[in-house]
Amino acid sequence: MTPSPPSSGSHPKKTAEEQPTAKKTTEQKPTTKQSTGKTTTAKTTTKAAAKKAVAKKAAVQQAATGKVAAGRTATAATGTTKTGKATKTTRTANPAKTAEPVRRDAVQEPVPQPVPEPGPLPLALSPAVDAGDRERLLHGTHHAPHSVLGAHPVPGGVAFRAFRPYALGVTVVAGSLRAELHDDGDGFFSGLLPLTEVPGYRLLVAYEGTVQDTEDAYRFLPTLGELDLHLIGEGRHEQLWTVLGAEPATHQDVTGTRFTVWAPNARGVRVTGGFNFWDGTGHPMRSLGSSGVWELFVPGVGEGELYKFEITRPDGSRTLRADPMARRTQVPPETASIVTASHYEWGDADWLAHRGDTPVHRAPLSVYEVHLASWRPGLTYRQLAEQLPAYVRDLGFTHVELMPVAEHPFGGSWGYQVTGFYAPTARLGSPDDFRYLVDALHRAGIGVIMDWVPAHFPRDDWALAEFDGRPLYEHEDPLRSAHPDWGTLEFDFGRREVRNFLVANAVYWCEEFHIDGLRVDAVASMLYLDYSREPGQWVPNEHGGRENLDAVAFLQEMNATVYRRAPGVVTVAEESTAWDGVTRATHHKGPGGFGGLGFGLKWNMGWMHDSLAYMGHEPVHRKYHHDEMTFSMVYAYSENYVLPISHDEVVHGKRSLVSKMPGDWWQQRANHRAYLGFMWAHPGKQLLFMGQEFAQGAEWSEAHGPDWWLLDPAYGAEADHRGVRDLVRDLNTVYRDTPALWQCDTEPAGFRWIVGDASEDNVVAFVRHDAEGVPLLAVSHFSPVVRHDYRLGVPEDVPAWHEVLNTDAARYGGSEVVNPDPVKPEPQPWHGHQASIRLTLPPLATVWLRPA
Repeated sequence: MTPSPPSSGSHPKKTAEEQPTAKKTTEQKPTTKQSTGKTTTAKTTTKAAAKKAVAKKAAVQQAATGKVAAGRTATAATGTTKTGKATKTTRTANPAKTAEPVRRDAVQEPVPQPVPEPGPLPLALSPAVDAGDRERLLHGTHHAPHSVLGAHPVPGGVAFRAFRPYALGVTVVAGSLRAELHDDGDGFFSGLLPLTEVPGYRLLVAYEGTVQDTEDAYRFLPTLGELDLHLIGEGRHEQLWTVLGAEPATHQDVTGTRFTVWAPNARGVRVTGGFNFWDGTGHPMRSLGSSGVWELFVPGVGEGELYKFEITRPDGSRTLRADPMARRTQVPPETASIVTASHYEWGDADWLAHRGDTPVHRAPLSVYEVHLASWRPGLTYRQLAEQLPAYVRDLGFTHVELMPVAEHPFGGSWGYQVTGFYAPTARLGSPDDFRYLVDALHRAGIGVIMDWVPAHFPRDDWALAEFDGRPLYEHEDPLRSAHPDWGTLEFDFGRREVRNFLVANAVYWCEEFHIDGLRVDAVASMLYLDYSREPGQWVPNEHGGRENLDAVAFLQEMNATVYRRAPGVVTVAEESTAWDGVTRATHHKGPGGFGGLGFGLKWNMGWMHDSLAYMGHEPVHRKYHHDEMTFSMVYAYSENYVLPISHDEVVHGKRSLVSKMPGDWWQQRANHRAYLGFMWAHPGKQLLFMGQEFAQGAEWSEAHGPDWWLLDPAYGAEADHRGVRDLVRDLNTVYRDTPALWQCDTEPAGFRWIVGDASEDNVVAFVRHDAEGVPLLAVSHFSPVVRHDYRLGVPEDVPAWHEVLNTDAARYGGSEVVNPDPVKPEPQPWHGHQASIRLTLPPLATVWLRPA
């Protein structure tokens, strides 16, 4: 479940002017945008005009004579074919100057260079950029800037056009030739070279006090091919993150970053960031046909650069948006996206090769749920990697489940209101740091399940909400888009591009971060059109029903795709209703006519609510609620279940697990231990939230995490808490060594009641069997008294039983009422068996026995 925050968008919106920018020096001018769509008029002051003319003349002369920034001079470059594909241009550093590396956007003093021969080429003026194109470029509404800007063969030669706001001059460098372009005003420059084909060229862009030597972003072919665009349009690109977003790349032998974004309703899109001082005027993107995808390859931009997309909405207004496909973000509350690439070298090949050897429903699965940011507050991903795997391995859990790690603006949402679906939260480190943590867990033999939230997203106006000016990721019908519980927006699962965004995201975490499982949050809210809605607030589906058919199709596609692409991965549904077939195969239809949703496991919310309600009663009243501990077996094999004691059960006034128990402190701990013993023996996999393994008394808070001080030897009651943790360790150890407790979790033949109706005694007893028929006897006694010689029927083919676990043992903090010797059956029929044994039942305890 997702807590409802005061506002996930409580942080002020970052405008282009408010975003972090590269450091500017005093020479960089001007610092404000020119007005869009209007020609700048000359100042009437004669001195100012003269000064500007002198500065421009000096800057242009520097460019024309080869005086460029950073002590570099352009050398000859070979031409290209008429397709415009450039060959590599070599630039040679000035051997007389050895300077520290300089950022490309830093202002540099011009360094004198030898004047190459021949000198500047006289240039015939070409007509200025068409008035309509000029207007659209200035207003950020041009769909095809590459058709105007860059170099293009025309009658009489090759036309060069550049759009460089604030530049004093632009010079084209083609091999040994240099040609100054004409200043057309408003940052536009153009000229005509008498060439027969488009050459390989660079631009020398003169600003006041500096000259930049750069590639022309508008000379490059599109970075996406027809197949990619076709798959995007069909909603079938299963590796969507490889074609959308920001990707450092070498394109046409030039290094830079490819920026792509899906914004089909936009009138225009510009990329803006630290590399252009958060002014995207000079970096308009092109629309790639009818795909809705906008693209621009920006040379020289690399890893670590901040960026956003400036989108012109259908009504002409503009919005500055983070990249929906960003793989890295700033640390909240900052909201910019960051260009990134992974350089991590994995060491878990053996783990990946064997994680799927046994189907998860026939394997041991014991899960420790963790909120990474508060498990040990202040630790980074890499610091967690030094502590978390060792702790989890020591306690014997097979897996960890991480509460959502995708980027989210409001920490109080615990990650359940996501804005960066493709970016691990930057609060704890970089994406490669997160890979390091997953790798460390795998090398410790621990699987990693991650909470995944495809049901909804927050309304922050720099993220997904009305991304390109109209409903895009959310449903266009306000009744369908607004989530009634959490103040968020629901995804439009019927839109193929949105479905592709989410399906690819599930694959992304499995393939890029080696995640072993996805626990899908809030599935019930996705499946029902009337979820938390009153009559009149929802519209039935085409069959007149309440099922969200689009969400059903999405979940089926997601599960099928993940299982096909990532062998050994398991998907887990947090689904709180009686929906038929959550863990049934998608191609097997049930009574309702629907194929299964295709999940591997489902949280058993009914078991959790019933059993916790029973444990909350005083023992004297439990006999009236005995069915709350036994009813789960009526439906235990309808799905493949996980038994969850999760974070949701220990917050918001629900109290911690031990604090839910009645009685004094001793009885609370005894109830806690007995309940864990019952839980680990019950059919289904186990999940326990952090802090409950050592009986923390306080509710969990993301602000400070578990109360680790309870395990400090200096604390007087440390032994009480350490005893519970020791029990959890032994539960996991015996569990993993006893196939009867997990091998037939989903098969009715693996379970048999001994006594399920002993309500007067508060006793529940059953036998679990493995695939070979080897049994384990589990007896839970939820009364605070000792019962001597308690008779239980048992299978007659077991000659003796040996107690392998007793939650009342002294080392766990119990009273040491145990059965130390083997217990032999007697030929007295009982509970439907031909043999029976007599046990001593400890107070408020669970006992496990195996064949001796």
